[in-house]
Amino acid sequence: MIQTLQMPERLVNDQMRRCIQNCLDCHSICEATIQHCLSMGGPHAEPDHIRLMKDCAEICQTSANFMLRGSDLHYLTCGACAEICRRCAEDCDRLGEFMKECADACRRCAESCREMS
Repeated sequence: MIQTLQMPERLVNDQMRRCIQNCLDCHSICEATIQHCLSMGGPHAEPDHIRLMKDCAEICQTSANFMLRGSDLHYLTCGACAEICRRCAEDCDRLGEFMKECADACRRCAESCREMS
């Protein structure tokens, strides 16, 4: 898990801080899970699944970065992030219990990004 963020109040509120943390956590979990999925093979390593997980990890990192630097365009990346995370969670659910941690992280991120978009 990523270290808890300590940022000046003038830059972010609690809702944004929580969203940034959820994005960073989701990015980290997706990246680690991709490697495991590739080693498992079969449905876990299907190109569409891996692509979606990579998309999710990338948009989570991007959304966190937009919020961290105080971009007034963060609502755009957060909107895209919410949709991609939702899809990734659904796809992970389809693959069973092993993917629960990743699916749960994606759902948390999707919810907080939806609130920020």
